[in-house]
Formats: sequence, structure tokens, C-alpha cells
Amino acid sequence: MSHAKSGTDRDSIPRPKIAAADLLDIHFGRAICGDLAQAERREWWLTNGLGAYAAGTLADTLTRRYHGLLIAPVDPPLGRRLVLTKADATLVAREGTWPLHSNRWDGDVIEPRGYSNIETFHLDGTIPVWTYAIAGRLIEKRIWLEQGSNTVHVAFRLAPSPDMPGEEPRLAVKLLVNGRDHHGDTDVQGFNPGVELADGVLRVAISERAMLRIRASSGRIEPRREWHWNFDLPIEAERGLSARDHHLCVGEAWLDLESNAWTGITATLDVEIAGGISAALHRRREHERHVLERAASSYPAAAEIPDWVARLALSADAYLIARPLPEKPDGESVIAGYPWFNDWGRDTMIALPGLTLATGRRDAARQILETFTKFVDWGMLPNVSPGAGERADYNTADAALWFIEAWRAYVEVSGDVDTLDRVYSVLAEAVGWHVTGTRYGIGVDPADGLLRCGEPGIQLTWMDAKIGDWVVTPRTGKPVEINALWYNALVAMMEFAEHLGRSQSEYAELTNMTKRGFARFVRPGGALYDVIDGPDGHDSTIRPNQIMAVSLPHSALESAQQAAVVAECRRELLTSYGLRSLSPRHPAFHSNYVGGVYDRDSGYHQGPVWAWLLGHFALAEYRVTGDADIAQARLETIADHLADAGLGHVSEIFDGAAPHRPRGCPAQAWSVACILEAWWRLERARRSSEGFISTDSNARRGGRRQ
Repeated sequence: MSHAKSGTDRDSIPRPKIAAADLLDIHFGRAICGDLAQAERREWWLTNGLGAYAAGTLADTLTRRYHGLLIAPVDPPLGRRLVLTKADATLVAREGTWPLHSNRWDGDVIEPRGYSNIETFHLDGTIPVWTYAIAGRLIEKRIWLEQGSNTVHVAFRLAPSPDMPGEEPRLAVKLLVNGRDHHGDTDVQGFNPGVELADGVLRVAISERAMLRIRASSGRIEPRREWHWNFDLPIEAERGLSARDHHLCVGEAWLDLESNAWTGITATLDVEIAGGISAALHRRREHERHVLERAASSYPAAAEIPDWVARLALSADAYLIARPLPEKPDGESVIAGYPWFNDWGRDTMIALPGLTLATGRRDAARQILETFTKFVDWGMLPNVSPGAGERADYNTADAALWFIEAWRAYVEVSGDVDTLDRVYSVLAEAVGWHVTGTRYGIGVDPADGLLRCGEPGIQLTWMDAKIGDWVVTPRTGKPVEINALWYNALVAMMEFAEHLGRSQSEYAELTNMTKRGFARFVRPGGALYDVIDGPDGHDSTIRPNQIMAVSLPHSALESAQQAAVVAECRRELLTSYGLRSLSPRHPAFHSNYVGGVYDRDSGYHQGPVWAWLLGHFALAEYRVTGDADIAQARLETIADHLADAGLGHVSEIFDGAAPHRPRGCPAQAWSVACILEAWWRLERARRSSEGFISTDSNARRGGRRQ
């Protein structure tokens, strides 16, 4: 079997190139920027590779508690706090003053309305860029984070204006800080930071462990201490959460504007950053250039890389973070989504191929896999990775199975059998635990070789919503995707054993038994039960979980059964942005994901469209039809969404009913990754005579998955 062949021979082949000019153009004029509802609907998101982020709206209003210029892991690894909220700029010239910022206050008051001065907005790579047109002047603003540092830059420059020679306008920039947990509410009484100006640097003691340093280029800072009360957060109100916030103004920066020269403020929790604003901007652009170059290296020489796919490849960088462990200082991980997720075991393994292998980052893939190897316990991967001093929670029946699939994908692309040899015992032990039984009733039924799972009050599958003690979709018994993953993992273990010259007999016997048992999932008509052998028997609810039995590399189904699964998912669940989590014909179907916490959580997997499943549907459809063009066309619909909601990213979910408004997390790792991986695999299939689906006998185009 040649699955593990080295990629060295392919690396010498000329690869397609991606440059910033090849990215999907995300650009808006006054029709969007000047319409408050449209401008607030669209959000920019920035990251730094350490788990920190910055975010806001086109209008520069705060609409979430998670909006701010620097939200950083003050309590590592991911104890993130809002430390710098805003840098509200006002243009000061001889003939008057004009705001370059907007604020939303309690009572639906918008003051000032700086968004009305925005001429254009666009993304330069990931950098948000505003151009303000004020009294004949054009002023540009940019925001970016320093890669590998908890540092944010807010920069301005004045465009040349021949009608105003010699004029030197200034910007007055109010600096608003906070110290709260990014999920929490501001404690006005408890937040009383020390503020000191020394050598032109404003030092703000956010906490005992966090000192925020703010400096201005070509200007000065004047210390202040005044609370700005009652910011209104309408998205939090929609979510049934506290919708008021308060921030402390600790200073005002006065910046001199010069034609075509950058000025601005830099705020950092780290040591001072060398160089000025221009040097920092160059570093950010160089980082993104390298990201795009690596992504292009993962494609065949003749590949066609659309602008929206290039945009996703750049966005994928946002989710990869350093995750040092005492036993692995160079550890890496994946943020499941911005703003409220940390690194989850299941999400990380599902997203890993798309975020790393489809973007030319094999080293990152290996580092992430080796990092999570340290968390394996009783053959399981944690649902949520533990923070400092925390205990890992292992309530997931599928994370370990996705872990094996991620290793399979990595070895397939890298040919790295040396690393596989080092971790083989961990993978074999994981399978062994599943055979004999591990936590939460997870174990093989010796009668049919299938995995059963479930205990009262415990959510174990990806449909994991829980309200109090109520597990909304318990799926106790033998869930279809768990067993599709189990079969896939067993075949992968056979391949691993062959690569390493070890016996396959144990896995061959399990594989054959599981394949025979999997036939029990087939319903009359050919599609699959969602769960079999549950407390109430077999569950014939039409859900998207069955698509895994076709989209994964190794399928236990015959060709006709695969086609029946794809046909039912297409007919009942497929939308432009993904698969519905429940058929609209079901009485429990939720058409819209709205309301407070109870309303949203109870409907989380009862109708909303999940974007990560779009990639799996495309791969499954290709397996059935053998037509990569049709499958890729399924993915192209996501391009329009990249200019909506979290710009350049893919939302977690969408309403189940048209027009499928984006909901949930606006920047979701597996949404980006699964679409990116599917396109990459389909493009490689189009350029290869070997096909790509699988080594099993049901592959339509034959050959091994490449």
C-alpha cells in the first residue's frame, strides 16, 4: 500500500502561487458603510496565534461584549480578558472637528455617528481598512495584531490634498480600557487600575499579572480617568444576556497627521515592540504572504485556486494557536471559534486537515496531533482541553475517532511513518479501550461489533446541547456517525499496521465484524437510521449524521446505499450554506435560531444549518457521482457569505429556513476547515488519475485517497 509515500518528490514540482491580489475582494462603499444596520451586521476579526483576538463592526460600534481592540489570554493558556476596548478618534482641524468613531448607548442612542463619514471599507489581507472622507480630506485607518505577541496597532494616515497645502490637522484619540473576562460583565467597583505616564508610555495595571503599555507615534498621550457608561450591546440582548457595558478612559492620545505618513497608537501586554508603525505593518503583511505561499504549496501544479478559497486559506491561520504544555513546550492547538470557544478535542480533530494539510502546514498538523496525544486518557480525547490547574472533561464519544482520522490524513499527506511509529501504541490503546469499554458506557457490543454509548444526563455526540440536566439530543444507543467513524478508524489502524510492518489481524477481524453490523443502520429505502438500539428502539429521525457514512475515507456501505444516503440528505437537509440538523418535516424543527439561552440551546441541533457539514456533503456527493465539478459547485455558494457576518470567515450555523441568516459563532474553525478541505481534496482529484476517496471497494474512481 503506498498511502504513506513521502511528499518530497512532489515538493520539487512548481506549485500555483497565491498573492494578496488573488484574494476575494471584500470591499464596501457608502451604501453599506453609511447604513448602520448593514455596517453593524458585518464584523472584522483579527488574531495573533496566541489565542488573543480583536473584533468590531464596520460602523465602529460595540454590539457584542466580545468586541474590542485587544482581548488577550491574561491567564494562560486561554483565560482571555478584554484589556483595550476602543481608540475613539476625532479629527481636529482649523475649521472644526469630526468623529471617526461611533458609539451605541443605552436607549438606542448613536452618538457620535462617525460611520456617516466612512467613504469605503475593505480588508487588506485580514487587516480592516477604513477610508474617511471629511471636509475634502481622506483619512485612512487600519487595525492589526502583532503575530506572536499580545499587541495591537491602530494606525492612521492622511492622503495628499493639493487644495490644503501646509495644513497640519491632528487626531484626538480617547483610549478606553477594561479588565473583565471576555465572557463577563464589567465590575466598575472592582476595576481600579493604576495609570502612570512615563517616558511617553502610558502604563495601565490591568491586573497583578497584566500591565498594558500604550504609546503614540508622532504625538503624545495625556492621562485621564473617566468612566464611559452604558454602552448598548444589541447582539447580547438578542442572546438573552446582559446588554450593558462600561469602559474606563485612561488617556487621550494626540496624533499629528502628515500626508502619506503613518501615525497611531500601539498597545501591548508584552515588552515594547521594536520599530514603528510602518515596520509593524510590514511584518503583518509578510506573515500573511507566507501563509498564502504555504497554502498554494498544498495544491497540484495545474490546480485552480479561486479567490474565495484563497481567502479561506488566509482565514484558516486565525484558528491555529500555540498551546505549550510542561511536557511539550512547542505544543499547538486550534481555537474552535471566535469569540467564545476555546480549543475543543472534537473540533480540533475535525478541523485539522482543512486548517493545516489543505494549507501546506504539515508541521503544524504534527505539532497539534502530538500535543493532543498528551491528553489521551482511557483511550479518549477531552471534549474541552483543560486550562491551567483544570481537569480535562472527556464527555465525547467521537473525539478519539476523529483523532485517528486526523492521524490518517496527516500520514497520507506527509508520509511521516517515523512519527506514526512513536504514537502507534497510543492509537492502538485507544482502540483497545473502545473494544473493552471506557467512560460513559462507550464500548463495542460483541453481538455486532458496533460502538454503543450513553449515560443519563451526559451528552456525548457533536449534537451536545444541554440545559441544566436535560440533554436535548441524547442519542443514547449506537449513533450512526460514531459507528461510521469507528469503521473508518479500524481500517485506518490496518493501514497504520501495514506501514509499520505490524500484524493487521486483530483490526481485520474487528473491521469485518463492524462492517457486517453496520448493515443494521440501513432503513427500508436505503438511507440510514440516526441511532439504533436506543432506549426506544431505532430512531429514524432524518438528520445529517448519516452523511459521515459516505464522506469519510472508508465506508461500510455499498454503492447503492451510499447513493440513497446522499439523495435523502440532498432532498431533506441541503441548503446553500450546509446541512440542516433536522428535517423541516419533523415536528421539532426550529426554523430560526433566535431567543434567549433556553430557546437557542433547545433548538441548536433541531433545524439550524451547520456549515461544516457542507464539505462532507460535497465529498459524499463526489463519491456517489464521481463528478468533482458538481461537488465543488456545492461549495461555491459559500463565497457570498464571506462578505457577510464575520468577514472572510464562515459562521457556525445559519437559520434552517430561508434566507438562512448567519447565527451563532461568526468565525468557526470547522466551518472554514471542512469547506477548505473538501475543495482541496476535490481539486486534487480533478488533477489526479488516481482519484481520492478511499482504498475501499466502493470508491467510484478507484485508487487511493491522495
